[in-house]
Amino acid sequence: AQESEMVLNVKPDAGGAIRTHVIGPRNPKTRSDLQFDITIQIDSSARRVTLLSEGQPKALEIREGEWSDWLRVKFKIGMLQSVKGMVRFHLVQTEPVIELYASPVNFDPDAPMFPISSPPEYAKELTRSVGTYYTTGMVEDHGGLNNERFDESAYMEQCEGVLRERERMMVYELDRLKEGFFFCLFDTPDRVQHMFWRFGEQDHPANHGRPVNDLTHVIEDHYRACDGVVGKAMRYADDQTLFVTLSDHGMNSFQRGVHLNTWLHSNGLLSLRDGVRPGEEAGDFFHSVDWDRTRAYAVGLGGIYLNLKGREERGIVDGSEAEALKAAISSGLTDLRDAGHDRVAIRSIVSREQVYAGPYVDEAPDLLVNFSEGYRVSWATALGGVPEGHFEDNVKKWGGDHIIDPSLVPGVLFMNRAFKNDGASLLDMAPTILSALGVPKGPVMEGDSLLV
Repeated sequence: AQESEMVLNVKPDAGGAIRTHVIGPRNPKTRSDLQFDITIQIDSSARRVTLLSEGQPKALEIREGEWSDWLRVKFKIGMLQSVKGMVRFHLVQTEPVIELYASPVNFDPDAPMFPISSPPEYAKELTRSVGTYYTTGMVEDHGGLNNERFDESAYMEQCEGVLRERERMMVYELDRLKEGFFFCLFDTPDRVQHMFWRFGEQDHPANHGRPVNDLTHVIEDHYRACDGVVGKAMRYADDQTLFVTLSDHGMNSFQRGVHLNTWLHSNGLLSLRDGVRPGEEAGDFFHSVDWDRTRAYAVGLGGIYLNLKGREERGIVDGSEAEALKAAISSGLTDLRDAGHDRVAIRSIVSREQVYAGPYVDEAPDLLVNFSEGYRVSWATALGGVPEGHFEDNVKKWGGDHIIDPSLVPGVLFMNRAFKNDGASLLDMAPTILSALGVPKGPVMEGDSLLV
C-alpha cells in the first residue's frame, strides 16, 4: 500500500464470489477500523461485477472501466450506534485478476455524523435539490491516480462529474437568488492541473518509465468546460450586478523537491538523536529529532519555524536570538542551487511579518520559502521528514504545483465593471465586494476596493 490507502488482497470462495469489506472510521473505543461487509459477484464474460450488501442499493452493478453510483453504507459501532457514509467504486479490470477501487468514504449529507454545512440542515436540503454529492474535503480523487490505482481517463471522468455536481449547486442557488452576495468555488481546474501538468514537459521525472500519452490538451479542454459554466452564470447577472471571475493562484512545474529539514540538519540547525542519520530511519513527523539540540525545523508546505523557548514545548532559542537566526537561515537558503541540475531552487526567504498583518500573525511560520519554477518543498518535508540529500526528483503524477514564489503563479481576475487592475491583490477582493454592497470595510481589513 502507498500513501493514504489500504490494499486488500482477497481470494474468491468456492462459488467464485469475493467476500470483503469497506473500511470505515476508527472505533474510538477499540481503536480498530469499522467495517462494512460486501460480496462481489464477478461476470468476467460481461466484464462487470455486482456488489451485494446491506447498503443502498443492496445490489450495485459496475462495468469495467466505469465508476459506480453511490453506495450508502452503515458502520455499526455498537448495538445502538452507527455511522452512515457513502462510497463509490471504480472497476479497473475483471481479468486476469479483478481490481476494484473504493473511494474514500464520504459523509452522507442526509445523515452526517456532525454538521457539514451552515446551517446544519442545508446539507440535506441540497441533496433534495441537486442529488447526492461528494462531501470529503478534496473530492477529486488525486490519491488514486497518484498511487496508480486507476488511469487518467478514470480520474478525468470523476473530475468532470464533480464539475457537473458543483454546477447543479450553482444553478440551484442562482435560480432563487433575488439580491445579495453569491459565491461558488469550482476547484477542478486546480486538481486537473496538478495531475496533468507533467504532460506538457517531456523531461518531467514523473514521466520516466511511464507511457506519456497525448494528454497535453486536457487542461485547456477543462478550462473550456469551465468557460461554459461561467457563461451560464453570466446569464443571471443584470446591469446592477457585479460579476467577478477569479482564481487565487496559477500553476507551475514541480519537478524537484527540496528537503528543507535535511538542509537545516546539514547546517547544524536541526539535530537527530545519536546514531540516526538522514534517510528512512529518521522517519516522518520528526520521529528522530533531538529537540534539545534543534534550533529550527520545517513542516507543511514551505514554512520554517524556530524552536523558540516559551512557544515550542522543548524550545531552546531565546527571543533575543530569533532575528539573527532568521537572518542566517534566509541568507543560507536564498539562491540555494541544485548543483546536479545547475539551477537555483529557492528565490528568496521572507519573514511572516513581511507577508501577514493583523491579530493572527503569530500563527504563521516564522519564515516562508519562495521556491523557483520547477521546485517545491519535498513530500517528506511537508510531514516533518529528514530524508537523505537536499533534493529529490518528484516522480509522483502530481507534477504541477503553486506553493512557490507567488510572482510565478499569478491568478486571474475578470469583472463586468471597470476596475483598477494594476497591482490588484486577493486582499482587495473583500473590500471590493463590500463596496459593491454599500458596506464599509472593517477597521483591520487589508486591501482596498478595486472599483472605479
